[in-house]
Amino acid sequence: MSTSSPHTHSDNAVATIMRKVLYALIPGILLSTYFFGIGVLVNCVLATAFALILEASILKIRRQTIRPVITDGTAIITAILFALTISPYTPWWATFTGIAFAIVIAKHLFGGLGNNPFNPAMAGYVFVLLSFPVQMAYWPDLSGLTEQGLTIGQSISIIFSGLPIELDAVSGATPLTNMKLELGLMTMVSEIKSSPLYGTFGGTGWEWVALAYLAGVIFLIINKVIRWEIPLCVLGSIFIVSLLFNFIDTDVFPSALFHLLTGGTMLCAFFIATDPASSSTTPRGKIIYGIGVGLFIYVIRTWGSYPDGIAFAILIMNGIVPLIDYYTRPKALGEK
Repeated sequence: MSTSSPHTHSDNAVATIMRKVLYALIPGILLSTYFFGIGVLVNCVLATAFALILEASILKIRRQTIRPVITDGTAIITAILFALTISPYTPWWATFTGIAFAIVIAKHLFGGLGNNPFNPAMAGYVFVLLSFPVQMAYWPDLSGLTEQGLTIGQSISIIFSGLPIELDAVSGATPLTNMKLELGLMTMVSEIKSSPLYGTFGGTGWEWVALAYLAGVIFLIINKVIRWEIPLCVLGSIFIVSLLFNFIDTDVFPSALFHLLTGGTMLCAFFIATDPASSSTTPRGKIIYGIGVGLFIYVIRTWGSYPDGIAFAILIMNGIVPLIDYYTRPKALGEK
């Protein structure tokens, strides 16, 4: 999110940046909690606690100083981003598994902060998504068709005790999942969006959460925490390609605003894709990287097996970053 890799900053500089990123995430966290339930906050707290404990443990095993690393805020941001991508009903053990993979494997196995080629939060998310698809599939039903939702106590009980059969009665598909399933049944987009699951532009609730992340990023831009290239290219590529296909056939391809304001698009563009350790570091490379992330998100959403695709898009482009940086690095003075 800063303009260069974290290890080029002092510990205080990294901690300051991470603290500002956390502040920017607060509007999205609060609205996510409002629409999706207390499970969002519980997941954030659990993931943060697990991340700090695991970070301290692995640092002790590696015989490195613990305090400066766990106080720089990077583990906390990884935990929060992971928690915001999983279902509010995710069992605690699945959260622990994902965070363990993110911190121990995706971060420290590669040498720690600044050396990890893959975004730890997204690596952890993909690991639990592939390992526990059933537990990750339950989301609150925001269509308004159920008579009642879960109480705070019931939501907490699900996280710590498991997923009861009764959860089927109050849970439902996300807008992206429902859109993909209905399109697969040859239902037209206009008919699909007549459901209460969808709002004015995107999914009910999801569009407001997306706007909350957009509001938070204004704070980051004002404080010069992130640059424009990657976020603009992620959003721009999604907007342009979805606008093009929607123009070709409005009955088969959802609108550009639907893609921007539904799912994790805004969270990805501003808080995940901009991770300095795993994204491109060259000026032209940032543009290529951002465009690639946006295109892969659209391709996976439209023709892939998964409804959102942000995590897979990020990890794919993370793997291509060394090649991008190699061919876009500025030439040294006198170099041909």
